[in-house]
This record gives sequence, C-alpha cells and structure tokens, in this order.
Amino acid sequence: MGRLDGKIAIITGGASGIGEATTRLFVEEGARVVVADVLDERGRHLADELGESARFRHTDVSREVDVEALIDDTLEEFGRLDCLFNNAGIGGPRGPIESIPLDGFEKVVGVLFRGTFLGMKHAAPAMKRQGSGSIINNASTAGLQSGFGPHVYSAAKAAIIQLTRSVAAELGESGVRVNCICPGYIATPIFGRGRGVPEAEIDRTVELVKLVFASLQPIGRTGLPEDIARAALWLASDDSSFVNGHALVVDGGVTCGKMWSDYQAILSRIGSVLSQKSK
Repeated sequence: MGRLDGKIAIITGGASGIGEATTRLFVEEGARVVVADVLDERGRHLADELGESARFRHTDVSREVDVEALIDDTLEEFGRLDCLFNNAGIGGPRGPIESIPLDGFEKVVGVLFRGTFLGMKHAAPAMKRQGSGSIINNASTAGLQSGFGPHVYSAAKAAIIQLTRSVAAELGESGVRVNCICPGYIATPIFGRGRGVPEAEIDRTVELVKLVFASLQPIGRTGLPEDIARAALWLASDDSSFVNGHALVVDGGVTCGKMWSDYQAILSRIGSVLSQKSK
C-alpha cells in the first residue's frame, strides 16, 4: 500500500530534475500525477513511460491562462486535487546588481514567484471545497541566507517562503496545508540550462555539478533530486497532517554555518600565529 494511494497530484516543472524524481516517487507511492512543464519532449516521454498513472500538460507557469487551464483540466478529469507541488524554476541572470537586465529580472520573478502565486491561487478554491489538500512550494536555502544563489533568484525564493506562511494561515482554516521545501546544493539540470547548455548535453552537466557539490556541506555527498522528492512525499502524505506553514530545509547541513573541519583549521592557524608571536 502506497503513502499516496488514490491521491491526485500536479507537479510543475515535472519533466526533469527534482520534478521528475518527485513524479516518479509519487507514482510509485500510488498517486496519479499531472506533469506540467514547458519541456514537451521530456514531459511526454516521462508520462508515456509511467503509463496510466501520469499525464503531461504543456504549462508555462508564468502565464495565468496556462495555470488556470492546468488546474481546471485536472479537476475535470479526476474530480479532485490532493497535492500541488509548485516546483518549476529557473536560475536567471548572475553577476553584480548593475549587470542584471530588467527582462531577466522579470522572467525570474515570473516563473518563480508569479508561478507559485498562480498555482496557489487556482488550486485553493478546489481544495477549500474538498476541505483537504497539500500545497508544496519549492523555495531554497538561497531564500534563507545570502550567498547561495543569484540576487533575483534569492529574492524570489525568500518571497516564496513568506507567501507560503501567509497563505498557510489562510488555507489552514479550511483544512488545506501549505508548506515549502528549501533545498541546498542539489545537482539538477537548472545549472546547465542557466548557462545555455543544449538539452542533449544536460545529463552530462549534472554529473559534473555533482563533483563540485560533494564537499560543500557537512554530509559529504551531493544533494540529489531524490532527496527533495522524499521531502515532498512526506509533505504530500497524511504523515505530515499537522505540519502547516513550515519551511523544510533539506541541505545536508550547509546552512548550519562553517563546517567543523574548517573551524578547526582556523583554530589551528590562530594557534600557530600566537605561538610564533610569543617567541
């Protein structure tokens, strides 16, 4: 018996990375999933592979007409919506603040913040009528602390965390839970796509990113999409029925602060300097 038996879920950005891993896990746990993405080929291939448990729908989450149609069509086909995972994301422009073009700013805000807002806006009425449901927003450690992502990306993720809390206070009164996940360094295709890597080479770039991320947190391995998928599974399931308005950090401990080994190295250098000065 699966933890999501009989549940209907929508996962935006569901065709690759964290979204794909979550789609696969949700189906494995008994859910039927609507994969919403702009990556048509990958999305259709995934849905075909998973069979009757998955559907693909082309969706640009920054466009209200797309999100409204996504929710309406899901309700028409399945009659209910138990989980919405607002996961679609992009990295956006990097570099100093003066170098960020306005259209790059607006695209990041459109996909990350507006997309999350639109998903909640159009899922809320159906979940209120049901008196149940779980909305999960994909935020980031970049929304909690500076230095974990580009400026606009980080600001949008911080806004998602606060919007999650605000909407949780409203929808909780109707039996609907709203939470977010704050991933740390997770090896996903977003890094390659953000640098213009062709789709055919994306999987290779993920393997290269894994090598970079492996030593950046106390748990000495790279974060994987499956790590976030398991967190989303818990938030989607009845196991988390009393969890609302929470920002669940899944980062291997990177936001704890400086790693213990680095701290010990600093103490060692201090000791070395002091011993030399005392001579």
